[in-house]
Amino acid sequence: MEKSCSLLIYFDKGTPAIANEIKEALEGNDDYAKIEAMKKAIMLLLNGETLPQLFITIVRYVLPSEDHTVQKLLLLYLEIIEKTDAKGKVMPEMILICQNLRNNLQHPNEYIRGVTLRFLCRLNEAEIIEPLIPSVLQNLEHRHPFIRRNAILAVMTIYKLPQGEQLLVDAPEMIEKVLSTEQDPSAKRNAFLMLFTCAQDRAINYLLTHVDRVPEWGELLQMVVLELIRKVCRTNRGEKGKYIKIIISLLNAPSTAVIYECAGTLVSLSSAPTAIRAAANTYCQLLLSQSDNNVKLIVLDRLNELKSSHRDIMVDMIMDVLRALSSPNLDIRRKTLDIVLELITPRNINEVVLTLKKEVVKTQSGELEKNGEYRQMLIQAIHSCAIKFPEVASTVVHLLMDFLGDSNVASAIDVVVFVREIIETNPKLRVSIITRLLDTFYQIRAARVCSCALWIIGEYCLSLSEVENGIATIKQCLGDLPFFSVSEEGEATDSSKKVQQVNATTVSSRRPAVLADGTYATQSAASETAFSPPTLVQGSLSSGNLRSLLLTGDFFLGAVVACTLTKLVLRLEEVQPSKAEVNKASSQALLIMVSMLQLGQSSVLPHPIDNDSYDRIVLCIRLLCNTGDDIRKIWLQSCRQSYVKMLADKQLRETEEIKAKAQISYAQPDDLIDFYHLKSRKGMSQLELEDEVQDDLKRATGEFIKDGDDANKLNRILQLTGFSDPVYAEAYVTVHHYDIVLDVTVINRTKETLQNLCLELATMGDLKLVDRPQNYTLAPESSKQIKANIKVSSTETGVIFGNIVYETSNVHERMVVVLNDIHIDIMDYISPAVCTDVAFRTMWAEFEWENKVAVNTVIQNEKEFLDHIIKSTNMKCLTAS
Repeated sequence: MEKSCSLLIYFDKGTPAIANEIKEALEGNDDYAKIEAMKKAIMLLLNGETLPQLFITIVRYVLPSEDHTVQKLLLLYLEIIEKTDAKGKVMPEMILICQNLRNNLQHPNEYIRGVTLRFLCRLNEAEIIEPLIPSVLQNLEHRHPFIRRNAILAVMTIYKLPQGEQLLVDAPEMIEKVLSTEQDPSAKRNAFLMLFTCAQDRAINYLLTHVDRVPEWGELLQMVVLELIRKVCRTNRGEKGKYIKIIISLLNAPSTAVIYECAGTLVSLSSAPTAIRAAANTYCQLLLSQSDNNVKLIVLDRLNELKSSHRDIMVDMIMDVLRALSSPNLDIRRKTLDIVLELITPRNINEVVLTLKKEVVKTQSGELEKNGEYRQMLIQAIHSCAIKFPEVASTVVHLLMDFLGDSNVASAIDVVVFVREIIETNPKLRVSIITRLLDTFYQIRAARVCSCALWIIGEYCLSLSEVENGIATIKQCLGDLPFFSVSEEGEATDSSKKVQQVNATTVSSRRPAVLADGTYATQSAASETAFSPPTLVQGSLSSGNLRSLLLTGDFFLGAVVACTLTKLVLRLEEVQPSKAEVNKASSQALLIMVSMLQLGQSSVLPHPIDNDSYDRIVLCIRLLCNTGDDIRKIWLQSCRQSYVKMLADKQLRETEEIKAKAQISYAQPDDLIDFYHLKSRKGMSQLELEDEVQDDLKRATGEFIKDGDDANKLNRILQLTGFSDPVYAEAYVTVHHYDIVLDVTVINRTKETLQNLCLELATMGDLKLVDRPQNYTLAPESSKQIKANIKVSSTETGVIFGNIVYETSNVHERMVVVLNDIHIDIMDYISPAVCTDVAFRTMWAEFEWENKVAVNTVIQNEKEFLDHIIKSTNMKCLTAS
């Protein structure tokens, strides 16, 4: 029931109006009732009803109406009703509407004439149109531009019909005359469009005759001119020189739409550096001048495409692209940074980093809600710059360390990861980074940032003063010991604030009490004395971060503190000649670890210490009590060596990804190469000469060849019919996100002409056919490419099935060839990708990912099983394997 119509309205057919009620309303004299009845009739027709009994009533009572709304609805009705019988011939009753259409085309009201001309653009029946042609041609000279522009469109539509050239033999010549005298911009555009579509040579001749006046034409006409240039140059690339001058002249047009199309046309037609630079400049101007965020995103996509194919030219535009960071939209900023990071060179790195530093400072103002997210993007960008060009790290690392205590945890994590990588890759910055980190450590509020910062302190504090300062900083951030106390009710404790209070209970006359140094003592009291339960002892404001995090039950951080103290004490033994100082530091570290274990095993926290953290802290205690050389080597050297190896593997993976993205192209040995040096340069502009050089280079390097895609295409072809069927069909299935495109090749293997051949498809699962392929006529032993678009609403497995239906001249019945089913698997939607560790953990925390699945396998090796899963699921392992 699908038909082409300009009116698509959802209509609930649960209680459809009875045809007799519509008929009565149409026969009355009330125009409002007629309007409502026509709307109901149109919506019923669009939803599959036929209503044949209404046609005569509408001809008698609706055609004579002078109401403009009724006339508009009448034309919509006439557009959607069936006008032909089963054999394709126009039904006799359709002749009744011809006289009305002729009267409308000669109506004194301009609106009635205009909408009727627009209606003729949607008619395909030559028998209805033929009597109306004289009236249509008369409207080409009407005084009102609304009628003239629609008359030109009607002429174009009639001329494009299969019998159009017989109905309007001299249409191109008439329209060319109209074009030469027309003053209305819209009518002029329609006339040029008609010549462009139906008589391209006349359009080209008109364009080249008035080439100097093109910049003065209206925006609509200039857009059609650009479309004509693209079409002509695609078919005959040798003529593009004369048209590129027109495009460059339009780059200064007042219309931004024309400028955008000019830039796109210039890039598609020319590879000359001058042309690409002009297009890039145009895009950068649009990026800054347009306030619409959607426009900015589209322009950034175009610049990204230019970056892929003309990186050398885009490198010079990097500062212009960076100006887009002034937009408050995060998507625009993200795209801008992605483009800029791939255009960085030793020549511009200092300017880029300076700009990024200024943007980081701006985010401290707190004026915008998403400053934290923007700061995180800037930090990641600076991180990438510093990894590619280590010499700039010294200019940014100290500025970024101010954000270790950022309220945006993700931003702070990015900073500390950046610092960890820089301190390893830039040994000259080690001393200044460690000093700054120890000074600002107390500002850190996030547990993950604290853990990473503690690891840096444990690994990179090497000198005596650094080790001592590291131990002192950790002690200060942990505060006074113990972490909790037990005392009589009303008796003063070290720190007066109680965090967790429970009702007092009566105990026996003897019970242990925890003293200030963390040891136990026996306390005597009367049998009915009331005691306070254990309460957490809060530290002072200056010793907040580590203590407050531990008192929330984060014992993973406690284990990290224990490991860091162990490393610092072991390194102190190497750099401190005084044994007494070493023993003092060791005893203080042991006291801290024991206090953390006591806190974890006490009842003051809702959850006790986990087994992993407990085992780790106990291991640290044992190490400090009895240390061997092998253990010392593992703790002080092997851990850092593992990190260095991880950085090397990360760098290797990034290098491999860059190589994989690089376009691999091959040139065929027998490809034709034009040597432009041997050509005549007479009359050629500098732009054309540059273009010739670029084309030769592309042919020589094989950039025009895309045989890799063809090879992949051959591997994904599905056979839909048998070789013995009269119609052979095969399909190439392309899956892109939520769109499936079926490219079906149909071959007529018979000696007869197949008429009304149609590919009928249906879907099962969460798949929806977007548009039904049209009918075709297939000559003997010829082929046809048919495309079908299918929308996917979920990543469930679906099935596409269908038939090929056709008719022959000998057999009046429709023939059907059943097609093989096409199974759309979920694996088609999955492609390998990468993301940062922080992004992965954020997504893992936000979504319900983890599902335990029992797997039976004969594979015994974990690495082999992981590789098997990666290959089977089209996924990628994010960590080095």
